[in-house]
Amino acid sequence: MSSPQAAEYAREQMVSQQIRAWDVLDNDILNLFRRLPREHFVPAAYRDVAYADTSIPLSHGQHMLSPKLAGRILQALDVQPRESVLEVGTGSGFLSACLALQGAAVSSVEIFSDLAEQARRNLAAAGIPGVEITQADALTLLAGPPRYDAIVITASLPVYDSRFEAQLKPGGRLFVVVGEGAAMEARLVTCEASGERRQDSLFETVIDPLVNAQRIEHFRF
Repeated sequence: MSSPQAAEYAREQMVSQQIRAWDVLDNDILNLFRRLPREHFVPAAYRDVAYADTSIPLSHGQHMLSPKLAGRILQALDVQPRESVLEVGTGSGFLSACLALQGAAVSSVEIFSDLAEQARRNLAAAGIPGVEITQADALTLLAGPPRYDAIVITASLPVYDSRFEAQLKPGGRLFVVVGEGAAMEARLVTCEASGERRQDSLFETVIDPLVNAQRIEHFRF
């Protein structure tokens, strides 16, 4: 961004033309995007397109989620202050920052050590507290009793893995994208007070698969 004024204008354009246009209508979420400097979370080579409607490349073949997808995730999860949130796939730390600004206690897990370290620096540069980043494979951490009010998986699961929803407290919500190729479905899984699980289909999208997630076996003849 060439100036603070240019960045402010770009943020407003992102909110009105991308996020709001994709049915994100919660004013608190829209205002969050207006004040959070996304350029602090974008690799230096891509700063000029920090607010573009695109998935910006990171290392290891990973990508930042597009702004409109981040907005839909926040709207679906409806995170409340002081809720405990697990984020699987820290990436640049931008969505982590959004969740922290909603008042959540964010535990974020990133499998790549360089991305985890860069995300810590990005959050510090943006002045965002309340995010604990662990470098690990999240699939190895899915034991123990339910402990999260909300979980977001920022990569797709080719095959749905119910171990994530088992970590939800009663009333907890899980955002997950399931499928592969061009046939991915964003879902919200809710843990009812009775312990029953409800799955709601939200929209279609395409994002990077979760590293080490189970894949669909394709038979060759």
